[in-house]
Parts: sequence; C-alpha cells; structure tokens
Amino acid sequence: MISRSEADWELDPLLERDTVPIGDMPLSRALLIKDATYPWLLLVPRRHMAVEIADLDTIEQAQLMSEIAHASRTLKAHTDCDKINVAALGNVVSQLHVHIIARSRGDAAWPRPVWNVVPPRDYHSRDLEKLLAALRQRLTLTPL
Repeated sequence: MISRSEADWELDPLLERDTVPIGDMPLSRALLIKDATYPWLLLVPRRHMAVEIADLDTIEQAQLMSEIAHASRTLKAHTDCDKINVAALGNVVSQLHVHIIARSRGDAAWPRPVWNVVPPRDYHSRDLEKLLAALRQRLTLTPL
C-alpha cells in the first residue's frame, strides 16, 4: 500500500536535472549523479515534504540507514575506491537526499570535498549503460 506521503512525492527538479534514475529501493529512489569524475549516488526517500532525516519516522530512519549501507557497500565493491563519503546536506536542495560518493586517492578533489573542484564530466553512453546495469543488478532495485 502506498502511503499518502509517498503518493504526493515528487523528485526536486534540480535533482532530476543532475541525475540519471537507477531504480527504487524500499524507501528511496536511487539516482546516479551525471558526473563521471566521481562515482556518485543519491538516495532520495520517497516521502513528501521530508527535509531532514528526523522528518522520517523511526522505522523509515532505520530503513534509510540500511539502504545507505547497502548502496555504500555496492559502490565500494564496484569501484574498489579508497573511501566512501556519505552526506545529507540540503543547503541548495532542501528535499531530503543522501550523497554516497566513491573517493580514491588521486581523484580530482582528494582529500577535499568534491563540490565545485572541477566541472562535471559526462559519461560516455556505453560506460553509463554498463554502470547503470551493474548498479541495478547489485542494488536489486525495482526498475522505474
């Protein structure tokens, strides 16, 4: 059964513009940021008006943490990165969303945060399709 909160949910237009949909987890929509510089996922809980993690009920908070851990393990296994960065900032887009970024020593921003270090780099279409297929399989998502 779809909760009223989920039925009213829409993805923020800025997030939609900057991402490629991967699929749905039980609580969150999984998205890939359109920047090949860093393998970078977003998880966006499908809950209307959620801005902070504290806006979710206790069960949803636990579900989000489980989804973050699963996505982090998946991204780390796929990329063999040195570090996974996880952040829920929301200073530009208030809709609750969690960044999961694979970081490697020697990447363009290492060891600093990734924001605004270099312009986003487009994925080659073949690489993008391969990455999306791998993520969909490893994350066991419901297709969109």
